[in-house]
Amino acid sequence: MTDVTTADRTAGPESEVVELCRDLIRIDTSNYGDDPGPGEAAAAAYVVDRLREVGLDPQTYESRPGRVSVAVRLEGADRTRPALAVHGHLDVVPAFAEDWSVDPFAAEVRDGCIWGRGAVDMKDMDAMILANIRHLARTGTKPPRDIVFVFFADEEAGGVHGSIFMVEEHPEVFEGVTEAVSEVGGYSITVPDATTGDAKRVYLLQTAEKGICWMLLHARGRAGHGSVPNDENAVVRLAAAITAISAHPWPREYIASVRTLLDGVAEITGTPYADDDAEALLAQLGGAQAFVRGTLQDTANVTMTRAGYKHNVIPQTATAAVDARFLPGHEDDLMATIRRLAGEHVEIEVLHRDVSLDSPFSGPLVEAMIAALRAEDPDAEVLPYCLSGGTDNKALSRLGITGYGFAPLRLPADLDFAPMFHGIDERVPLESLEFGARVLQRFLATC
Repeated sequence: MTDVTTADRTAGPESEVVELCRDLIRIDTSNYGDDPGPGEAAAAAYVVDRLREVGLDPQTYESRPGRVSVAVRLEGADRTRPALAVHGHLDVVPAFAEDWSVDPFAAEVRDGCIWGRGAVDMKDMDAMILANIRHLARTGTKPPRDIVFVFFADEEAGGVHGSIFMVEEHPEVFEGVTEAVSEVGGYSITVPDATTGDAKRVYLLQTAEKGICWMLLHARGRAGHGSVPNDENAVVRLAAAITAISAHPWPREYIASVRTLLDGVAEITGTPYADDDAEALLAQLGGAQAFVRGTLQDTANVTMTRAGYKHNVIPQTATAAVDARFLPGHEDDLMATIRRLAGEHVEIEVLHRDVSLDSPFSGPLVEAMIAALRAEDPDAEVLPYCLSGGTDNKALSRLGITGYGFAPLRLPADLDFAPMFHGIDERVPLESLEFGARVLQRFLATC
């Protein structure tokens, strides 16, 4: 573990960000849902220890046993200004060692990268945040305004026991906060520059998020013997609903952040596109194209099914899980469409619902993010984009806080980064982590 007593007290945050990231990855914080393992509390304790080492007094908030979030506020030079929240989550989605090339919780360094679950989502950013808090505390540096740093539990299961709990039960933590910065945005993709013929890095600053609706489809029917014809078979009714939802052609709509991104990439690469045919342009986005494709329309994907208990018994119920994501302003239309497609014999149970977000790609905070990136990578372009998934910014929006995704990483052109979110063999380059720590330091000094 990083030891502040033996480190150069004036060394920048990049000097320890790699080891902090490796330490965090080695703590298995897999989130399986409502029943927490020991990892989230252990990771929170690690963060608390690292903050206390530099003289800070972080507070912990336990929504239920094992679900621990950590918060600390650093006083700014101008306390009359609205405060900023900088936040991450400490939990990760599960990883199964047999699927990976390395132990997913060993934080092995190979080929210039840290490998492990959370290297991308989002212990890389957690380490950048933690390294920067420690640097501010060690050097006695005040940020321009108050900054509330939070490490949430439970983001990967919707945040009910993390950010939502904090917003509902401890809103005082966010007193005076009007803006927030968190995960996913800020990483680079590389596209061909039609003007120079060279490769150009484009950083994707997240300004929007699709809304979330996790639901169960419950098909009802008549139970019976497997050898007897049955025209009220719940499994068949569920299959028909799944097929209809899967085959539905959701109409495209390009919201402002998506339109600005596509127009910007089209201008750089010289690749034209039409609203009904953006394939050539999307191909220029490399691994990020899957995220971008998910923001061109609403989506609804079946992720789990459950039915029956014996080969020769027709069950009277069958269930499927659906992960639906909607663009800003589309929630009611999406739900009406799902109900119509599911049919009269299928009931819909909503398990978790959360809002879409759409923030402006303008203003002093955005300008500070762009300036911090360009200070480290002067020739880069910065464009907005919409996240097809979701972040804890959704919960903070309940308090009127405007959120952005800004986890800055300068990535090699050949690293297929975006597909590693929740994927196998997650890894982040050491140089990218150090770059991100420096960019975040510049941002926190000017925000």
